[in-house]
Formats: sequence, C-alpha cells, structure tokens
Amino acid sequence: MSLYKHLTIDERERIFLIFHQGYSIRDIAKLLERNPSTISRELKRNQINQNYSPSVAQSKYTKRKSNCGRKLLLKNPELKALVKKLFLNKQWSPEQIASRIKFEKSAYRISFNTIYRGDFNEVNLSRGHRGAIRELRHKGKTRHTKNHLEKRGKIAVTHTIHERPIAANNRSTIGHWEADTVAGKTGKTCLVTLTDRKTRYLIVEKIEKKKSMHVRDSIIQLLSALPKK
Repeated sequence: MSLYKHLTIDERERIFLIFHQGYSIRDIAKLLERNPSTISRELKRNQINQNYSPSVAQSKYTKRKSNCGRKLLLKNPELKALVKKLFLNKQWSPEQIASRIKFEKSAYRISFNTIYRGDFNEVNLSRGHRGAIRELRHKGKTRHTKNHLEKRGKIAVTHTIHERPIAANNRSTIGHWEADTVAGKTGKTCLVTLTDRKTRYLIVEKIEKKKSMHVRDSIIQLLSALPKK
C-alpha cells in the first residue's frame, strides 16, 4: 500500500485551473492521479466565497504542519524555571510537581510524563544532576531511547547453532549437550541445565548468581562429574 502524500503547491494550482474550467471532482482526481475524496476535502477546506484559492490552501497547510507534533511545554521559561526549582532544589517527583501546578490552578497544565521527558532530555539535568534523578523518592525507572538495546545481564554469544556438527543436529550420537539457565522468581538464584541432545538425559546445578563466570564454572563442574567414556 502506498503512503499518503500531501498535496503540493503545484497540484493545488492545477486544481484551481481545472476546477474553474468546469471539470468534476472525479475528473480532477483522475488527472492528478489522486483519490476523489482528497480533491473533495481540499476544495471544501479552502474555498472563500465559493472560490478555491491555492495560496490560501497552501498557507493553511503550512500552519497545520507547524502545529503538529509534541508541544514543548518545558520551553516556556517560567514553567521550566518552576519545574527545575521543585525538581532539583526540593527533590519533588514529577508526579508531585504536576499535581501541585494543577492544585494551584496555574495557567499551565503539564503531565508528569512531560516533565520526565523534559528532565531526561535536558543536558543540565540528565548529566550534571543524574544523582538528583536517582534520589527521587519513587525512584523512577531508567529511561532509554526507543532503539536502545539492553546489554546488562546478558551473556555475549560469539557463535551460533548453525556451526554445530551434523551429528549434533541429527541427534545421531550421544555427547552433544545443550546448556540453558532457569532464573528463580527473585532473579538472584539460578539453575544451570545440561541436556544430551540424543538421550535427553538432564543434569542440573543451582548457582547463587546468574553471572557468566558462575555459569561457566557450573558447566565445567557438571561435565567433569560425567564418566570419561
């Protein structure tokens, strides 16, 4: 499916010329290779005294476009100064700040999420005062960009299952083990499991922390206890 594209000033000028020559909306849409509803909406929005004006239409579109997107409320100097004062000096949480502004019937209305976004995007807050963010009484979660990839607590894998021997894939011989970990409810203790691919024989060991060195040592211990042949 093709994405919708807004009418250009050239298309609006063509609509003006064709429309005043008496062509129908469907004819105009066919000539411009546009949907008839697009042409109909354009004419209804931008007629003055039943006359379509391409310049007025373009001006309205530019204004609508400039009003799109998230409103940067914390760009207001008075509101920004108040938020910074309560956040940094008094250690108020964003929820408390938003509630206070609403309670005092201020001319401004701001949500705590807007304060979070503003605080974490501001260089002087997110870097120089990172401690202040961490000391909030509700200890809000660390926020990342949309494309952030969490790497903490993950064991780096330098190879894939596609590299294992054919015998392991076919389960034709014993001695090929699959390792896995099962974390407990608290996320601290962990079970390390080894399963033979052919026989499905399972051996397990409990470790106190799911760290790479502990998992490695546990696997060595489990394999060392097996008979040599």
